[in-house]
Amino acid sequence: MLNPGFGRFYRFALALIVAFALVPHPAAQSPAPYSPTLESLNRHPLPAWYADAKLGIFVHWGLYSVPGWAPLVHPNHDFTNEDYIKNNPYAEWYLNTLRIPGSATAAYHREHYGANYDYYNFAATFDKEIKEWNPDTWAKIFHDAGAKYVVLTTKHHDGFTLWPSTTPNPTLPADKQHATRDLVGDLTTAVRREGLRMGLYYSGGYDWTFVPGPIVKESDHQTVKPQSEAYGKYVDAQVRELISRYQPAVLWNDIDYPKSGHPLEIMAEYYNAVPDGVIDDRFGVKHADFKSPEYQTLDKISPTKWEECRGLGRSFGYNRAEGEAETIAPDELIYLLVDIVSKNGNLLLDVGPEADGTIPPVQMTRLKALGAWLEQNGDAIYGTHTWKRADGEVDGLRVRFTQKDASLYAIFLGKPKATTVTIKSLSPQAGAKISLLGAKDDLAWSQQGSDIKVSLPSVLPGEYAYVLKITGPIS
Repeated sequence: MLNPGFGRFYRFALALIVAFALVPHPAAQSPAPYSPTLESLNRHPLPAWYADAKLGIFVHWGLYSVPGWAPLVHPNHDFTNEDYIKNNPYAEWYLNTLRIPGSATAAYHREHYGANYDYYNFAATFDKEIKEWNPDTWAKIFHDAGAKYVVLTTKHHDGFTLWPSTTPNPTLPADKQHATRDLVGDLTTAVRREGLRMGLYYSGGYDWTFVPGPIVKESDHQTVKPQSEAYGKYVDAQVRELISRYQPAVLWNDIDYPKSGHPLEIMAEYYNAVPDGVIDDRFGVKHADFKSPEYQTLDKISPTKWEECRGLGRSFGYNRAEGEAETIAPDELIYLLVDIVSKNGNLLLDVGPEADGTIPPVQMTRLKALGAWLEQNGDAIYGTHTWKRADGEVDGLRVRFTQKDASLYAIFLGKPKATTVTIKSLSPQAGAKISLLGAKDDLAWSQQGSDIKVSLPSVLPGEYAYVLKITGPIS
């Protein structure tokens, strides 16, 4: 037994140790918060969820969805064409294009609404249409399409917001500056309930309620960017509101950030609030988690993460004039996703809903086809990384390669014509197994010099693109 004096000392010492342990110490805390410097921000690692996700859904929805129209031109999005601005195929640019004299959009607006009908009068129609919209329906559609995240346009270039911001627009009437329903919040809740991540788009570079434009010629793209102190404060406040209120998994800015704003501070605050969030490369500063080419793919593997954004048709916003001919075919959509993933990219695929939230049938058929293909073949897409090469050719068919753990995937962009295929410059070691995703049994294969010959089932499962899974050491 301890003597009483030592016992009191022991209890006192123990109390000090416990108290000391309860005091937070810098070394025991989580990593130091990000600060508004490029050095600090550039230490942000690419989150595994984003690298593994591969497919996101972009949603362009707003006042422009009411008229929902743009000319059916520029299928290849030749942005530098002198005619592009006047005949912009992006329906979400409706307000800009209708103000260009002689444009097809101006003629359409005059015919359907009258020459003097103000664009922001569409707010009343939009608010009426969105009352019956069910965000759960969208979330289920996006989930079933195979997407792992969603990005919603919270404010496009027209300045109208899809949430009731506490930062009022100084130039628009109170009843025409934001949706009466919190569309951002409603969709965020529904998307997360489906197990997907929710991202938010914000047009920081253009706001036609501050600097109206219109953009008519190439040089206007810069002069129409508002840079006033008032606009910088406005953007900072609204983006901070989006971060604090919705905690977006993706912070997707567009057309640069106003120089009068504080993008580095916003980024640091965002990472500190959402450590596994990601930021695009359109803030106009030298920090981003990924590159964002628009309607453009890469011709080789990129060492840095990238994400192609594009519409199912030629427009991001709803264009009622678009049909089958203007919408990417199901097989080409699947080939596009496979090609992007094989080169270290994600696909941010846009849907353009009607004002009431209806996703056009021509877009729904593509989403369903994509979802069905991923249901069978997603193992070759989700969580994969690049192999030593992205592409190849097998018996006249284009092939793309992805890799995950000990498995290599060879994805045929089309249907093999014969019951055997030969993959060149591939040498699995003895004991390697080869299977066809969607089929039950392993396939017979043999080494033919530096190539392998694989026997296929007489009936191939699924449609469009077929995937060989090669498991085992490969040289």
